[in-house]
Amino acid sequence: MSCRRCGADQVTPTGWCDACERQHDTWTRQHATDILWQAGSGAGVAMLVGLGAPLLGLSPLLGIAGVLAGAATLVGLRVWGTRRRRQQFLATALPRAYLPGPSQKI
Repeated sequence: MSCRRCGADQVTPTGWCDACERQHDTWTRQHATDILWQAGSGAGVAMLVGLGAPLLGLSPLLGIAGVLAGAATLVGLRVWGTRRRRQQFLATALPRAYLPGPSQKI
């Protein structure tokens, strides 16, 4: 099986070669602040449900469930964001050094 991005022969379990994985890792570091809004959204959900439910007179167990809902929000947004960034990375062009020349086969 060849790399889904550049066509190299050696691939990792993700389906990309080591060079593409390193490039993706470097590119992803430009978007390291994604975790801030994801964690903030999860904390916001936890606070709204966890603090709002007891204030409305609902069971404190519903407040505990709010913490779990906030954690699920964080994890869900993180997974979605990771997939979205990987698709964005795939849409970027390969550096010229990785394009095959006229005498090279993919």
